[in-house]
Amino acid sequence: MGSHISFICFFLCFFLIPCINASSSSQESDRVINLPNQPQTPSISQFAGYITVNQEHGRALFYWFFEAQSQPSQKPLLLWLNGGPGCSSIGYGEASELGPLRVGKNGVDLQFNQFAWNREANLLFVESPVGVGFSYTNTSSDLTELDDAFVAEDAYNFMVKWLQRYPQFKTRDFFISGESYAGHYVPQLAELVHDRNNETSGYPFINLKGFMVGNPLTDDTCDYTGIMDYAWSHSVIPDDLYRKIKQVCDFKALSWSPDCNFVVNQVYDKYSEIDIYNIYAPKCLLNATSSATTDNKEKNPGLKRVRILAGGYDPCYSEYAEMYFNRPDVQQSIHADSRGGKWVSCSNSILNSYNFSVISVLPTYKKLIKAKLKIWVYSGDMDGRVPVISSRYWVESLGLPLKSAWRSWFHEQQVGGRIVEYEGVTVVTVRGAGHLVPLNKPSEALALIHSFLSGEPLPHHR
Repeated sequence: MGSHISFICFFLCFFLIPCINASSSSQESDRVINLPNQPQTPSISQFAGYITVNQEHGRALFYWFFEAQSQPSQKPLLLWLNGGPGCSSIGYGEASELGPLRVGKNGVDLQFNQFAWNREANLLFVESPVGVGFSYTNTSSDLTELDDAFVAEDAYNFMVKWLQRYPQFKTRDFFISGESYAGHYVPQLAELVHDRNNETSGYPFINLKGFMVGNPLTDDTCDYTGIMDYAWSHSVIPDDLYRKIKQVCDFKALSWSPDCNFVVNQVYDKYSEIDIYNIYAPKCLLNATSSATTDNKEKNPGLKRVRILAGGYDPCYSEYAEMYFNRPDVQQSIHADSRGGKWVSCSNSILNSYNFSVISVLPTYKKLIKAKLKIWVYSGDMDGRVPVISSRYWVESLGLPLKSAWRSWFHEQQVGGRIVEYEGVTVVTVRGAGHLVPLNKPSEALALIHSFLSGEPLPHHR
């Protein structure tokens, strides 16, 4: 017995304890201290740095992690991804929407966000794919290979290696969330985690419990049909243009006709007068320096699809974030490497080079619904780019049994939106919010993530 105990002690001392110490050391080297212009209170435990996802190509994804504001050892881990493709989860998710530190309107000061989602979870932001924000690759050809499968594989490798660096979260309930083109990223990452959790070839187990997506691009047919129907029903386009769309466009087709491309571009021309991402909000009049603007859409009748930026671009907030994250002292504080280039909230080069190989993620939904993952879809009802109508179309196309009928949910004695529960998917609208729900309706968004993670129902009454 004595020799057996001695062996265990030897094993712990020479194998396990050094690994634990190495993880702890890596964590501490990524701890963020002295972040410029951060408010002094409350105290925020935060870490930032790089995880190498492909050693051979020198690909590394940049992350920013915030421990939960209270009881971090008991709360789940939530990963947030922004879309685009090409938009930064730091510039949008963290600094403008749901992170604890928002960049102020002068682009200098940071403001504490009382509605931050790390009130409910340990919150992890990742700039994905490579080429977005501070994430990089040493192999330039990688940037021509980007597609949904590439992004999912890198995101999976990121999570595996991040959990090795932060082993205290390996057994924690894990959820994924995101918005816009992350409507592709999130379910596809969830599928990859699910599949590898069920393989016997030695992949580490990740304790995935579910995902939630906001105003998500999901299915091209439903998405584009919804865009046109929403534009007409909200008086953005005239009757004759809407009738023409119905005559010449078949959104089920892989390639649109020249006539269809022409009329769809006319719809986007009408939207250029307002903010397509929040149709009733004032249009920002600042001279944004980012190359990714709502008016910058590809006009090429030969394209398979007319693509405009799907990352929820708000030129005002983007401008502020770019001012802040291009400061050398900020980059040094968060251990970021700009590689000599300008950090931008959204990268047009990534958008234009991205290979749009997946036109629908509905097969992924069907698979993950059978796997009993918790799945929520939420939608700001003032978004014209990925409108609530689009989400309703594709969810209804799944033919799921109804669990709980469409009803209002309440927040601070007012209608916060509507909710309908199907067997496998819950759909929630947020009244008066655009594409970036946590930016437009931060208190309602916090109520949403609380309900999703805790299981407590959204209020039925005032």
